[in-house]
Amino acid sequence: MSTELVKADGSGAMFDRIAHRYDLLNRLMSFGLDRSWRTQLMKAMPSDGRILDVATGTADVAIAMAEKQRAREVIGLDPSRGMLDVGDIKIQKRTLTERVTLVQGDAQDMDFPDDHFAGATIAFGIRNVPDRLQGLREMTRVVEPGGPVAVLELSEPQGGLMAPLARFHVHHFVPLMGWLLSGRKEYRYLQTSVAAFPPARDFARMMEDAGLKDVQVKRMSFGVAHLYIGRA
Repeated sequence: MSTELVKADGSGAMFDRIAHRYDLLNRLMSFGLDRSWRTQLMKAMPSDGRILDVATGTADVAIAMAEKQRAREVIGLDPSRGMLDVGDIKIQKRTLTERVTLVQGDAQDMDFPDDHFAGATIAFGIRNVPDRLQGLREMTRVVEPGGPVAVLELSEPQGGLMAPLARFHVHHFVPLMGWLLSGRKEYRYLQTSVAAFPPARDFARMMEDAGLKDVQVKRMSFGVAHLYIGRA
């Protein structure tokens, strides 16, 4: 495996190549539990106001937030034009174009003013931001004081009965299915990025270093994922 693929890849070019398979990939990597995890993520957001969804990808979270609370305006940010194109098709089919807007951009340098959003989310994306601390700082900057910043991310269980099964699933089953679906080596990178993500305690400390307060960590599905919530 090349060194380039092991590093966090936030440029968007890699995701352009797998955009049409990415939703299915999330089902595979999360044991099909990603929808229920996202529900918990969305519950952390205000019921109205402008919400930012960073690394929105094909806009699953942005769309779900807009459908759940019609008072919300949702902005989805992602570096991959290919992923956003898939998301735009979903938004049009659901007639949500007036309330969900997708913008191409870099999580590490967002073109939004300070205190612009009531809250911000990022689901399964922070591990792909090259400078995670800077990405968190940017999310903190653009959310109004006291507003929630919520991060949902996959992780490898380190203990308990689920740990060996989960590691086998991520290290072997996901890359194999990804190769069968598209022949792309990018799926191997996605598997590696989960294994390389820091432990929950260390990532929570990083959120605090970014300026977030009252950081809480929720272990989900025996540690297959974690939900992190802080206040700007």
